[in-house]
Amino acid sequence: MDLHFGDSLPTDEERAAVDALLGPPDSSWEGADRSDADLRWARGGRRARDRRDLLLPGLHAINDRIGWISEGALGHLCRRLTVPPAEAYGVATFYAMFSVRPRPATVLHLCTDLACAAAGASELCAGVAARLGPDSGVQVERGPCLGLCERAPAALAVRAGDPVRTAVAAPATVEEAVRAADAPDSAPEEPPVATAVPQAGREGLVLLGRVGVVDPASLDDYRAHGGYTALRRAFALGPAGVIREVTDSGLVGRGGAAFPTGRKWQATASQPDHPHHLVCNADESEPGTFKDRVLMEGDPYALVEAMTIAGYATGAHQGHLYLRGEYPRALRRLEHAIAQARARGFLGDDVLGRGYAFDIEIRRGAGAYICGEETALFNSIEGYRGEPRSKPPFPVEKGLFGKPTVENNVETLVNVLPILTMGAPAYAAIGTEGSTGPKLYCVSGSVARPGVYELPFGATLGELLRLAGVRDGLRAVLLGGAAGGFVRPDELDIPLTFEGTREAGTTLGSGVVMAFDDSVPLPRLLLRIAEFFREESCGQCVPCRVGTVRQEEALRRIAERTGAAAAGDIALLREIGRAMRDASICGLGQTAWNAVESAIDRLGAYT
Repeated sequence: MDLHFGDSLPTDEERAAVDALLGPPDSSWEGADRSDADLRWARGGRRARDRRDLLLPGLHAINDRIGWISEGALGHLCRRLTVPPAEAYGVATFYAMFSVRPRPATVLHLCTDLACAAAGASELCAGVAARLGPDSGVQVERGPCLGLCERAPAALAVRAGDPVRTAVAAPATVEEAVRAADAPDSAPEEPPVATAVPQAGREGLVLLGRVGVVDPASLDDYRAHGGYTALRRAFALGPAGVIREVTDSGLVGRGGAAFPTGRKWQATASQPDHPHHLVCNADESEPGTFKDRVLMEGDPYALVEAMTIAGYATGAHQGHLYLRGEYPRALRRLEHAIAQARARGFLGDDVLGRGYAFDIEIRRGAGAYICGEETALFNSIEGYRGEPRSKPPFPVEKGLFGKPTVENNVETLVNVLPILTMGAPAYAAIGTEGSTGPKLYCVSGSVARPGVYELPFGATLGELLRLAGVRDGLRAVLLGGAAGGFVRPDELDIPLTFEGTREAGTTLGSGVVMAFDDSVPLPRLLLRIAEFFREESCGQCVPCRVGTVRQEEALRRIAERTGAAAAGDIALLREIGRAMRDASICGLGQTAWNAVESAIDRLGAYT
């Protein structure tokens, strides 16, 4: 594709897809048909440039309607937004869910990541490939985690059109995956979200208490079960009082970094530069992570309320919810919840009649693990490649659109509701002194009851696995996902706290717990982890761009041999791992070696 405006023109359908998002163009500056009067001056350029952040939604609009992004469609979008085609091409090719080459209208995504690999993804892929040949009108794409690990193996079918149609098959058989691709509208509905919560309906649940109990589509049902009590208390406390409660509760980020939430909010609220922004990071793409999906699908109004409270406390009037592109049901439920909250006065220019204006917009990701990093996420929203920024300045000073920004993930925000309803002291009494409150764990793999579990901090790994029904022949447990580390079956007394896992030489991360029995070949598992990081590296910095490739190459070489023959490659892996950990810009490269290192040192993977 040429990286300049060429002669290719958009089709009527492509033009309609863009114009449905942006409205009809006002002048030839934005791509309208020229008129004599229009040639005298250029109108709309500055206004168009101010809409650069609509580039990602525009790419989604084309891809959803057509199935791929042609040169003519990209050129039309570039004219509408006054974005250089070379830059737009770089953005379009950054995301796995977009294509700039012709492809069928239907794409079937098959997960080949850790949980699905252990559940027979390779057999599923082979069976689907045999059934859907090159003339089937379906493009089959093997890819990373779809966030459906409790129902592995998983498949997601996307059929372009107006509207775009999706179907999920999980756990998927060959027949169900093919049916989802052939007829998305007639595919069986997904099971109720409560099936992902083995504890659903039990007394004492704090974060999952409404999942499976309330109707996720009903604002009245949500309010009948305590909804919007926390927001009313927030208005009674005032912004400073809310931040004080969050600080006193000891809440730390649940995405893996464990940064104190109250400090982040206070730092943002105190910035003199305005406007302030709130960003909810719902782009959980860590293999094995699906807790945020369950919260959004099962209790969407809780996230809307929590974002409103966070915006009120930090002085933000606009919330940006960055949602994984692979979560169609969560998208539908959040869109409905936001629309209902807006219609009933819980969002808008005067929230609950308190004189506070706040609204939420959803921005869809498009398949890029790196966009889970906060500054990469900001770049993605702004219409640039999702590459991390160097720090400082930190987001609380210069974040989204160069303004003070607070960013939290879904689980962190939802924790704010019980803090305000039960009070900071009562919340802090849950868990341990260093890790307060309840924690959600995503348990998958070799267990009888995979799903999201809620336990207070301090419970042991063994207690959690007994709840999930760990199977005989346990070989290893991966904590923290692909960026985490392995532990042995004789280490199940590790307390599930941030400080406890650190002392044990591993990490809690975002709460991923993946159990693997003797039937799972460990070298193949490690190679899949290396493939994942190589595929997901944004390529911005040399240590990660080169290191992830070299790591995968070394693991491929030693997968066929062990012992002394592999010693040289293991030494090379250690050198590469240290370089990535010390010199990479962001957490992707810094953690890409963690799981492999732990498998070598704790499990003796190649001895």
